[in-house]
Amino acid sequence: MVNTRIKKTLKPSSSQASTEDSDHQSTQPGALIGANDDILTEILLRLPVTSILRFKSVSKHWYSLLSHSHLTQRYDHLSKSPGLFAHDKYLPFDAEDPSTPPFSSLDSYFDLPDVRIVQSCNGLLLCYTDRGPKGRKAALKYYVFNPTTKQLAVIPPICGGSKVRKTIRFMGLAFHQTDCVHYKVVCVRRLEPGVDLFQIQVYSSDTKKWEISSESFCICKHVFFGHGVYWNGAVHWAPFSGCPFYFKLDVEQLHMLPLPEGYTSSEIFIMYFGESGGHLHLVVQKNREDNYLRLNVYEMLSDHSGWFVKYQLQLDELLDSFPEMISEYACYFKVIDVVRGGEEEDTFIVLNTSEKIITYNVHDKSFKQVSSFTRYLFEDTSMFHPVYHRYTETLSSF
Repeated sequence: MVNTRIKKTLKPSSSQASTEDSDHQSTQPGALIGANDDILTEILLRLPVTSILRFKSVSKHWYSLLSHSHLTQRYDHLSKSPGLFAHDKYLPFDAEDPSTPPFSSLDSYFDLPDVRIVQSCNGLLLCYTDRGPKGRKAALKYYVFNPTTKQLAVIPPICGGSKVRKTIRFMGLAFHQTDCVHYKVVCVRRLEPGVDLFQIQVYSSDTKKWEISSESFCICKHVFFGHGVYWNGAVHWAPFSGCPFYFKLDVEQLHMLPLPEGYTSSEIFIMYFGESGGHLHLVVQKNREDNYLRLNVYEMLSDHSGWFVKYQLQLDELLDSFPEMISEYACYFKVIDVVRGGEEEDTFIVLNTSEKIITYNVHDKSFKQVSSFTRYLFEDTSMFHPVYHRYTETLSSF
């Protein structure tokens, strides 16, 4: 007799089959998205920067994707400016819905005391300190720092040794995600004591070297290099002196910067000079004798040929809430930033009174208090040595 054994195949129960089908269906979209970089990129572009940085550790593929210039440049183009730094303290523009501070203290990232911000440029900070690890006086050192990614680079000393470094009159940062991908540091130094003869040196993060861009140049007497702004391929100096100018980086040439029509260098009263969203702005007090609260916000034409009035502001409605803005004889407020929004109606200016920081929407005239502080911050603030520096999120690496 032949024994025949029949192997039975057990069929899953209806509930098991239902669960497996559900799992299969639920993983299909996830697998599809995970395997398609284009879809994944569109999703990632809509996430906050803190999530982007965290997701870099998911896998090597995600790290590569999130570090690629294609994604970082698109993300930076959509990024916002959620706040500013007052010295090294972070102040969010929206106090009711504050963003995560990029850092608690600059010193903690540099392992050095008394680190100060010189300039903010499209998300990167140029910083310096003249203190050593134990707080003792030391040679001046400059750094470039990305407060979003916490990336830090040391800038080597300029050409010429310690004696030459004492002749520095200006250090500024040039960086943009599309037209200056490799950041540059521009240095202006005086060639001879008491003589208005200057030299420009440029450091490139691409070559890691300083190069002398001009053997020497003479602008005019009493020229001032205190506050430089990078925009449209050039470093611009605020037009305080009788010969305002800018330095084109690609051709390494100096050009004169025009003043708004109807003004001379001795008559113009500049309250702000800076860049936002690809626009160069100049804020001028319209008539200091009749009305301290009337401001013109000018914008520079892309070919540097002149200025046009972008916004006309009348700030009288702020006095009821902030009476400290004006006294009997003078205005007592400063314009510390002009921030262009993703949409035109989101554009606002940032004001600093003797007691508070205020944002003021240039379209709907709404305003809100961002912060209050001690008087020393107001007194320290000037166009010559800015205390406030805008924070812009950037994923750019160097």
